[in-house]
Amino acid sequence: MDMFQILAADACGGLGPVVALIKNVLNIICILIPIALILMGSIDLGKAVLASDDKEIKAATGKLIKRSIAAVVIFLLPFLVNVIMGLVADVTTDSDSSSWYQCWQNQ
Repeated sequence: MDMFQILAADACGGLGPVVALIKNVLNIICILIPIALILMGSIDLGKAVLASDDKEIKAATGKLIKRSIAAVVIFLLPFLVNVIMGLVADVTTDSDSSSWYQCWQNQ
């Protein structure tokens, strides 16, 4: 049995390692990016408070709110991907889409 037959034998048609890598990278991004965004926003707000300038505080508060919203969206990205893939697998009767969904869920 050659390598291609071994790889093609899995549920993902040989793409299992690629799907696993994508999911791992997505999980790392969803943890690190929100932490970095909130930390940077807090630092900006701290600088503005130490400067005691109302205009800077207002601008830094706006930045912090925008960064916090971006952090929540990035944190929810894997959930949104799972929901969309689940909807596609449910709506279509094609066996390829449901097997792709199973591949995504099992990796």
